[in-house]
Amino acid sequence: MVFMGDRATLLETGRFAQMRSDDAADAETEARHRRAADGGDAASMSVLGSLLLRRGDLDSAEPYLRGATAEGDRAAANNLGVLLHQRGYADEAAGWWRIAAVAGSAAAAHALGRHYRERGDEPAAEYWLRQSAEQGHALGAYALADLLEHRSDVGAERWLRAAAEQGHREAAYRLARLIDQRGEPDSGEPDIAVEAEPDTEARTAEAEQWYRQAAARGHRRAALHLGAILERRGELKEAGRWYLTSAKDGEAKAACALGFLLRDAGDEESAAVWWLRAAQDGDGNAANALGALHAARGEPQTAERWYRAAMDAGDDNGAYNLALLCAAQERTAQAEQWYRRAAYAGHREAANALAVLLLQAGDATGAEPWFSKAAEAGSVDAAFNLGILFASRDDDREALKWYERAAAAGHTEAALQVGMALLRDGEEAAAERHLRCAAGGGSAEAAFRLATVLDARQPPPGAPVLGEPVAEKTECEEWYERAAAQGHRRAQVRVGMLAAARGDQDGAARWYREAAEAGSRNGAFNLGLLLAREGREREAALWWTRAAHAGHGRAALRLALLAARCGELAEGQRWCARAVELGPAEVAERAGRLREALHQELTA
Repeated sequence: MVFMGDRATLLETGRFAQMRSDDAADAETEARHRRAADGGDAASMSVLGSLLLRRGDLDSAEPYLRGATAEGDRAAANNLGVLLHQRGYADEAAGWWRIAAVAGSAAAAHALGRHYRERGDEPAAEYWLRQSAEQGHALGAYALADLLEHRSDVGAERWLRAAAEQGHREAAYRLARLIDQRGEPDSGEPDIAVEAEPDTEARTAEAEQWYRQAAARGHRRAALHLGAILERRGELKEAGRWYLTSAKDGEAKAACALGFLLRDAGDEESAAVWWLRAAQDGDGNAANALGALHAARGEPQTAERWYRAAMDAGDDNGAYNLALLCAAQERTAQAEQWYRRAAYAGHREAANALAVLLLQAGDATGAEPWFSKAAEAGSVDAAFNLGILFASRDDDREALKWYERAAAAGHTEAALQVGMALLRDGEEAAAERHLRCAAGGGSAEAAFRLATVLDARQPPPGAPVLGEPVAEKTECEEWYERAAAQGHRRAQVRVGMLAAARGDQDGAARWYREAAEAGSRNGAFNLGLLLAREGREREAALWWTRAAHAGHGRAALRLALLAARCGELAEGQRWCARAVELGPAEVAERAGRLREALHQELTA
């Protein structure tokens, strides 16, 4: 059939015509059939009519087709219908198509089915399309699948597959999309009801097969999706080839994806070329990528222009990125404006960022609904921030609810907060699970607290036995060390204590020193003890002084004792007074007695 616009061209010439592309051969064939047709041969009339119709010579074709149709040629009847449809006589065309279809023409049945569908008569359309499809007509099978898909009929897949197997590229593409989208009902593209859910790996492999078939026949969106499958699988070279094929055919999304592949390969200049091409074709993601590229190069004005282009293309990330750009330039008012625009469009991270901005400005009341909106939309950071907000109001129950939601989505700090809350409530087993998640996610505080939980379960160490092999590190010590390696000062002190208990004085000194230099008063005190034991009292006094100034009572007492031994009684009294002030009670009592003794010595 020949249809106007985007319809495929199919002229049925019957079993008598074998058309050759060579111009001379075509001319010879046409002349031969013209002589036979003018002599009354119906088959030649049909073939000549189809040749003239294909050429667009409707006036010359019509009498030949009518003559062949009068002789009962079904191919001529179908092609006469095509000719009349092109002239705008749709109802008369349908009449001839019906005659040809009843005579067994699959092409005419397809055309008749399309005619009825255009008029809204779906039952009649289905009847004739099914007649065409069951005769093995690829266009009929595709059109029937399209009709059934419109009704969410499970039979659509069968006919899409039938058309695809006959080489129909759009059917192959849509079959691939159908298979690819199984289990993803909210993918944003029409879905077809299916009877069974295949295994994910097998489903992807089958989808890839049909994408390949369609892409090999020049379907640019199939090439795009094929490239995406290959990229996910790590076959970047082949993925790039298909993206390039699709991009050259004008697929903006493929040009954008190709740009990201090139950027990841280190070819930023080539990436920019493809992003530019995609952005100029209206791809918002590519415009955002160009904006980010120029922002990273220190070209904020150019970056802003591309972010605005992304917004114009309908990409809400453009407004969000523009807000980030303004925030980095401390243009807070403009940042808030763009965050709001993106947030009102449903951008959850923009809603969270807007809430943070409002909270920083002291507007907790205005921040809360934006945090809530972002969290309900799935922003993990917003859920965590809501937890912080409610905790600041001493609403621990509501805070825990949001921390738990964020923790369930993998938020490390939220898992830490849940673990700490459960520890306070005495739910140690549940707390341990959350602390392990947070520690595994890189939280030093979680690693430390997990270690303390495990440490508390261990029996107290017995006295070391001469010649006894050094025990392997326990799990709790490994967690202490992980936290210590991340700079956690209390963990560093604890690791130092464990090393000292094993007799590893060098290791203990190293961890104490690291903690002390980071500001740990306990680290400084313990380092002083180690140095004093080695006879390095002058150096020990330096670390005890640092610890005492930071509020460590025992360090002040040690300095008082050291001063007393050195005969510096006034200095000793001063440090005794500091130790009494700092405590704890035991230290204050000992310091008080020492101060009294020093006073008596001074006044004797």
